[in-house]
Amino acid sequence: MADKIYIFDTTLRDGEQSAGISFSIDEKVEMARQLERLNVDIIEAGFPATSPGDREAIARICREVRGPVIAGLARAVKSDIDTAWEAVKDAETPRIHVFISASEIQMAHQLRKNREDVVEMARAAVAHARRYTSDVEFSPMDASRADADFIVEICQAAIDEGATTINIPDTLGYAIPREMEARVRHVMEHVHGIEKARVSVHCHNDLGMATANSLAGMLGGARQIEGTINGIGERAGNASLEEVIMAIKTRADYMGTYTDIKTEELYNASRMVERYSGLMLQSHKAVVGKNAFRHSSGIHQDGVLKMRETFEIMRREDIGIPIGSSIVLTKVSGSHGLRSRLADLGITPNDTELARIYEAFKDVADAKDEVDDRDLLAIVSEQTQIAVNDAWTLDLVQVSSGDHGAPTASVRLIGPDGAMHEDAAIGTGPVDAIYKAINRVTGLENTLTEFSVKSVTEGIDAQGEVTIRIDTDGGTYQGRAADPDILVASARAYVHALNRSIAAHGQAAAREAAQEAMGRV
Repeated sequence: MADKIYIFDTTLRDGEQSAGISFSIDEKVEMARQLERLNVDIIEAGFPATSPGDREAIARICREVRGPVIAGLARAVKSDIDTAWEAVKDAETPRIHVFISASEIQMAHQLRKNREDVVEMARAAVAHARRYTSDVEFSPMDASRADADFIVEICQAAIDEGATTINIPDTLGYAIPREMEARVRHVMEHVHGIEKARVSVHCHNDLGMATANSLAGMLGGARQIEGTINGIGERAGNASLEEVIMAIKTRADYMGTYTDIKTEELYNASRMVERYSGLMLQSHKAVVGKNAFRHSSGIHQDGVLKMRETFEIMRREDIGIPIGSSIVLTKVSGSHGLRSRLADLGITPNDTELARIYEAFKDVADAKDEVDDRDLLAIVSEQTQIAVNDAWTLDLVQVSSGDHGAPTASVRLIGPDGAMHEDAAIGTGPVDAIYKAINRVTGLENTLTEFSVKSVTEGIDAQGEVTIRIDTDGGTYQGRAADPDILVASARAYVHALNRSIAAHGQAAAREAAQEAMGRV
């Protein structure tokens, strides 16, 4: 009889640790809803001790998402565990996930503790978490580089204190698949009472083997696999869940396992994470990449036309990729048709959001003969990040540029006071001129750290989608926008990033004021 593999999604926690990513609270909640539709078993919603914003996002997810277990991460520190419980306590099924370093190098140089101290810290942390909930996961960090017998010892301590999930993490992506399988088997064979818990694996991709190591751990006996959508995460990322899930589904004949994942939601989940993270998928990304189901070779084309299975081992409809031509919308399409198509793509805006999306859709439709799914996703990506209380709104941008003369940009913005503000600037290029002009209007200083532009669709009338990141006062803020005119898209993306910076600093100031007021009481 086939065994179920539990899917633990950490896109909102480990995924957000990708350099340059900072999800907003609304984005986290929307991704959690998509993970609910995907039917993942566990959502690690964040690391509550890191920030008030993370705690607020986790709390909202716990209130609004039903079905999956909602986990909060905590160091083996009492205050972290207390904070984690406060964040997840309203979940339908809450979990506290406790971790501590377990390799010699990390214990000596990061924790500055010996083995005995670390075991006792782990024991105390699991016991404290159990006072709040019966669902406690324990992770000995960097387990693949740690002494195998020490991993048995520390996992034994966690089991003795009531841990219900034991996670074996390949934190640095160091393991080789055969090694990972052996490490899991070693734990399962030597930890007494391990049958009372579920064994998990959490693999990183530093050597490009996160998916392989996750499956190897499963073959070694693990029944929970942790990873992220699109494989985003610290350094080279995590195990890519769409790859893990489709490998289990496609090779059930060999593995003898299954998941409860609704795989037809994988494509929507992948595109949502791509939009919100700003990390574009490579075309040949396994399972969900643009080229995953495209054939160039004449031999392959001939085979697929005769029988799909000759050169495809998965069906695109099983992943949720639209078959054939997407439903095309034009400038004469109404809002009802737009809402229906968005629903097909897994997007369910409220009436206010739909009105905003529809206005942007009409602007694009006026510039293009047809608006397809990729255009819609770009529009939604931009419009869903626009907050009702945006401080600045771009009203006009005009650029003069060429190979003779200095690039010049004029901008007009609607400010927080509701008034029009205009200015102009000269730059080394048209985008530089636009950004300098916007800075003159807003009076905000920042550093542009990343700028990328890509074509949303094919053809000369394609929208250009611009993604930028700025650094200001130690924070990194992302902006995205799409428009047939890439200079307009560049300006809107920049304004969005500035607004996110302003909003973040406003929230921080409000928290400081509240804390100061509490201190006076």
